Amino acid sequence: MTGTNPLGRRERKKAATRKNISDVATMMFLERGFDDVSIREIADAADVSPTTVFAHFPQKEALVFDEDDEQRDRLVGAVRDRADDRTINRAIRDFYAAEIGANLDEHGEDVARIFLRFLNETPALRDYAAKMWLRHEDALADAIADELGLDAPTPEIRVYARFVLQLQLLITDSDDQLATLDAGFVVLEHGWGRVEQRLVGSAHDPR
Repeated sequence: MTGTNPLGRRERKKAATRKNISDVATMMFLERGFDDVSIREIADAADVSPTTVFAHFPQKEALVFDEDDEQRDRLVGAVRDRADDRTINRAIRDFYAAEIGANLDEHGEDVARIFLRFLNETPALRDYAAKMWLRHEDALADAIADELGLDAPTPEIRVYARFVLQLQLLITDSDDQLATLDAGFVVLEHGWGRVEQRLVGSAHDPR
């Protein structure tokens, strides 16, 4: 994360405990299904108490998503720390692409595909993921407004922030994430009107 101090020993221990609980829970969910695993079973497998689980995760769905604040900070950092010659739209597009690549590098394509299928086939997790991600809307809109020298986000900035976050959810649902990523940011960069003209022209091209 950008602009943060190194974690102290206590914070590192808490972060490690949180990650271990999340990793154990996610593996159990993948093996047996989200609804068929209890908090007590997760606590026993992670060698902690149920109270400790709830201290780190306020509800069962949160166990699958252990990087909410970190993702928000990385998203905002992509806007604030971009190069001078890079547009906000391009910076966010590149951030999304990097996140996809990092996930594949860490877990491998097969594991990533299995996890996404599990996520998309579990309604409670789909709903939680969408609400969790859209909570970043205000932070993203404020960062964009600040970068543009404005005191507060305009309606256009808020619309853009909502669109770009919804796009990330669409990318997650897609079988071809990079193709969906590029298609979405082409529309955001150039507007639907220009894309529509190109598609109509292509459809009527006699070649």
